[in-house]
Amino acid sequence: MFPIRDSIPRIHTPWGVYIIIGLNLLVFLLELTLPHDALVGFIHLYGVVPARYFHAQGTIWEQYPGGILSLFSYMFLHGGWMHFIVNMWTLWIFADNIEDVMGTVRFLLFYVLCGLCALGLHMAFNQHSMMPVLGASGAIAGVMGAYFMLYPHAKVLTLIPIIIIPLFLDLPAVLFLGLWFIIQLFSGISSVGAAETGGIAWWAHAGGFIAGILLLPLFRQSKRCYFCYNSRGKRIGVARWSDH
Repeated sequence: MFPIRDSIPRIHTPWGVYIIIGLNLLVFLLELTLPHDALVGFIHLYGVVPARYFHAQGTIWEQYPGGILSLFSYMFLHGGWMHFIVNMWTLWIFADNIEDVMGTVRFLLFYVLCGLCALGLHMAFNQHSMMPVLGASGAIAGVMGAYFMLYPHAKVLTLIPIIIIPLFLDLPAVLFLGLWFIIQLFSGISSVGAAETGGIAWWAHAGGFIAGILLLPLFRQSKRCYFCYNSRGKRIGVARWSDH
């Protein structure tokens, strides 16, 4: 499933979203300028290699121990054009409405904390992994978790490719995001104990989503406006958290 757009208009200018996309773009453009060997070193240094934190002694990582910087920098690295575009597009669709209820500064902090929580759960299940973790998807999953709670009756125009036939459906956000989370969770469970082959950090996605749900009440602002909807998904006005 790939989201095309959602039905919730923004109220405030999403400066935080612009900042995050801009930083991701700058880092990705830097990656594109690096020769292959330099890029591999760059990703291993500024991405997160779990084994570097848990089992550095006596390994190649003993000379390059895990530092604090990579815990944050990994969120701005991407493994290719598709990885970058999918992440930034998903962020663009869901994040502006979350920034609406938080404000820019709180949203940026929320985003980073979701990314850290996502990484923490991934590392808990992959302590021996030599595969670097990189990408914004864990933090974006936190945004999706908050959206799941705030706008369950919103509509998400979704592309579902069936072999070579593109199918477009307007799905309720609660269904789209709920299915997405279930896929991440069960994929993570099925990957436990499996041989490491790289690919998708399922536990990071699940961890970020849960973090977004749990952190939302701490970061929303009572005076910020957001669009509210009834149980049928019809917009009934603009509200503030203090109105509830």
